[in-house]
Amino acid sequence: MYCHNPDTIENSGGTEYHIEDLVELALKMKPYFGKKGGVTVSGGEPLLQSKELIPFFKRLKEEGIHTNIDTNGRILNHFTQELLDEYADLVMLDIKHMTEEGYLELTGMSCKETTFNFAKYREKSGKKMWLRYVLIPGITNKPELLHAMGSYFKDYKTIEKIEIQPYHKLGMHKWEALGWEYQLKDARENTPEELEEASKILSQYFKEVKIN
Repeated sequence: MYCHNPDTIENSGGTEYHIEDLVELALKMKPYFGKKGGVTVSGGEPLLQSKELIPFFKRLKEEGIHTNIDTNGRILNHFTQELLDEYADLVMLDIKHMTEEGYLELTGMSCKETTFNFAKYREKSGKKMWLRYVLIPGITNKPELLHAMGSYFKDYKTIEKIEIQPYHKLGMHKWEALGWEYQLKDARENTPEELEEASKILSQYFKEVKIN
């Protein structure tokens, strides 16, 4: 409901790129991102193209470039598993909601457990993961939801930090341009106090909490 890139929801269209062209582009940017940066694939949902990402990430690793996946965790096929096991240095996992009802309302999809199964798979790999959580007043910023998320993930060893994404309406004009109704137009942005309170709650469970 709050997607700020609704133009990526449809799977058709887009521009095709050869892998070597993307690698060359990344190499040109390497002086800019240095040793601490790298390449992040995002979307939409990048793991819809997990098969194609394997040779791309393999080439990036050959060039010594850090690789990162920004995902909602809905796809865990054998291509995704190979990508996670062999080539993804970092995963940024978007946690939509902690209840099935809330997950369905926000995403239109059922079975929130798909995301948690993804997290379990990454945890078993022992490789780095960050969590991301969009804080929407009255919907996802409820203390009981934040405590539930913290309790669920508190024993995970691979989670380096959780990033709070303050709610915004920057993508609303894109929905209107597509002729779609933006259903959260009445939702407001977070107050500084709400962000601070969420950070305090999550700090009880995670090593690092960052407000983006």
